[in-house]
Order: sequence, then C-alpha cells, then structure tokens
Amino acid sequence: MTRLPEDLNIDLHYWMRLTRTMDDQLVTLWKQGRGVGTTFNQRGHEAISVGAGMALEPDDVVAPMHRDLGCYLVRGMTPRRLMANQLARATGVSRGRDANLHGCGDLSLNLIGFISHLPQSMPVALGAAMSFSYRSEPRVALTFTGDGSSCAGVFHESLNLAAVQRAPFVVIVENNQYAYSTPLRQQMAIDSLAVRATAHGVESRTVDGNDAEEVFGSVEAAVDKAREGGGPTLIEARTMRMLGHAIHDGAEYVPQELLDEWTARDPLILHEEKLTSRGLVDHEYLARVTEKCREIVDDAVEFAESSDWPDPATVSDGVYAA
Repeated sequence: MTRLPEDLNIDLHYWMRLTRTMDDQLVTLWKQGRGVGTTFNQRGHEAISVGAGMALEPDDVVAPMHRDLGCYLVRGMTPRRLMANQLARATGVSRGRDANLHGCGDLSLNLIGFISHLPQSMPVALGAAMSFSYRSEPRVALTFTGDGSSCAGVFHESLNLAAVQRAPFVVIVENNQYAYSTPLRQQMAIDSLAVRATAHGVESRTVDGNDAEEVFGSVEAAVDKAREGGGPTLIEARTMRMLGHAIHDGAEYVPQELLDEWTARDPLILHEEKLTSRGLVDHEYLARVTEKCREIVDDAVEFAESSDWPDPATVSDGVYAA
C-alpha cells in the first residue's frame, strides 16, 4: 500500500478540498441561473486529477480534460482565472471565448488546453513528449482520457507511436464507468482497460482512482521511468462519475445502487479519514481548510462576476482555424 510523506498527504487534501469546493460552487451557480454555457463536474475524480498533477515537475507538460479541475489548480491556474473563464468574462483564461474548461490552457504553466473530442489530446501531448526526446530534455508529457475514448482509433495510434519512439509519455485513463450515458458493458467486452496498452508494448497498470496516495505513487513512478528513458506508461484509474456528463444531464440512467456504492468510497472523505486515523490532522484542522477553501472560491466568484464581459469587437482575436 502506498504511503506518502506527511506534508505531501496534507497538501493532497488541500487541493482536493479546494477542487471539491469550486466544483460544488459551479453547480450552485448554474442551478441559480448565473452560469454561462455549461459546466462539467468532477466529483469523484479529485484523487486522480490532484494526485497526477502533483506528481509532475514544473517543466513537465500536462494536457488535462474537462473533469480535471484539480490538475489545473495544482499546476498554478488560479481560482479567479478559472471562475472567470467558466462565467465567460474577459478576465478568464480564454478571455470570454469559452465558458467552461474546453480549450482552457496556458503554455506558460505548461498546460495544454483541452481538446473537446476524446482522445484528441493524446497525439498533441505525445508530440510534446517526442519533442523532449529530440532535444534531450529531461521532461515528461502527461495526458488524461476516458474509458470510452479507449475504443477510438487515435487512442491506439498514439500508444503505438509512443511505444515505438519510447517517448516520455504518460496516459491516465479515467475509467468512470460511463462514456456520457453508455455503461462499460456496452462499450467493450474486457474487464481491464489497462490490457489495451499491452498489444502496443506499453507498460500499464490499474489503480484505485479514489485513493490519492495510490494515484500519486503510481504516476510518480511512471513519470520517473519516462524521464529516465524508460518509455511510456498507461495507468487506468478506476472511479465513478458521480453526476451527469454535464450540468444539463440528470444521469437518470445510472442505477442508484451504483452511486451508493461509490458514495461510500468518496475520495475526499477517504483521504480525510486517512489523515485523522494516522494522527496527522484533527477535525478542527479539516474545518479550517474547508473554510479557507470556501473563502477562496467566494473570492473567485466575486472577482468573476465583477469582471467585464468581453468586447464583441474582439470576438475573432486569438481565434484560429486550420
């Protein structure tokens, strides 16, 4: 069982709590009619996005998905910028051109903007990894994708090329049981997504995606191996998408017993229980962190809602088509 240093475990908790607090606030905003466009919730995914993001070095490159808010935060994208982006304000990452996490990237933070269709971020991140090899730079590229996208051709093409090139490349498949509304049993006839990497000569493993320690340890090992020239790794992180595909989706198609099963394995609660059982923190500390995160998110909302809307005259600025 992976057991990390005390300070690292406490940091994992802070970023997971901040992610959950911001996610919950986004749901509230949209239910109140204050949102713009749509929003995607990552409840249940916090251990994956935070654990993986924290396992990277600052010079490494990461291409997160729409359900990886924690990774954006860990990599230095502030709650103010993210909230302003969600609310389509000029102070957001895309300056009002994108009202969610689609395309929400910042290369100064080594964050590649999310490409909406999955798994199209894979070849882009692989290209970055191959460039590191060409320049003999000790850097790694990591990206996330979903269970449904593991059925797509570009998923396999990317893994094959990564293996041939021995690229410093790490892929995390967030197996959250559903590709939009399609359950796993209707997507594939295998039990483990990790085996899909084997045919391409890519090392793979399956981890508990609700255990932040296990995610961090597995990703750190894969990143270290890649940095040392050991080639790519695929990590299947098993979790559950606890809300619908997006805010408009009530997910009535998900059996309640499945949600109940995974509610009992909430990654944030499990991590808090670890911290308290090991005597690293007490409940008073957890309450203080919760309040601090609440203040940070409230500030982000105030900043975003008081920010200007984008000037319509600039609608084509910074927008490119191939």
